[in-house]
Amino acid sequence: MKSVYLDMCCFNRPYDDQTQPRIRLETEAKILIQESIHSGRCKLVWSAILDFECSKNPFPEHKQAIFQWRRLAQAHILATDPVVAQAQRLGALGIGQYDALHVASAMAAQADLFVTTDDRLLKRCLKAVPALNAHRPADALAILENWYEN
Repeated sequence: MKSVYLDMCCFNRPYDDQTQPRIRLETEAKILIQESIHSGRCKLVWSAILDFECSKNPFPEHKQAIFQWRRLAQAHILATDPVVAQAQRLGALGIGQYDALHVASAMAAQADLFVTTDDRLLKRCLKAVPALNAHRPADALAILENWYEN
């Protein structure tokens, strides 16, 4: 069973402007990934940085909806010294502080997929951390569903 790390951009995607086709597509893919998590077809990885960022969400209903996913996570990554050190190394490669903590948490969990809607982060991950297996939601969904196995 594959493990999936969704960064906060993914969790917030349903609250973005759904009139834009890309945002709507990413939202649908993210929801389908969450359905796979909920049904037990894949495992969710949660982290201390997700806790922190979610706690700062100014919209109580969004915060509550996102925090509901925490209880379904089968792995909870704390901001331990090794995770923080890895995030600092990633920061030196041009990945922002919070993003680096997400990436370092996914790496610590050995997540099979790291999912983000952030183009800049994805580009930097593909260059700096090719072993991470970072994808946009639709591509991650295709991997989880084995769409291209045949």
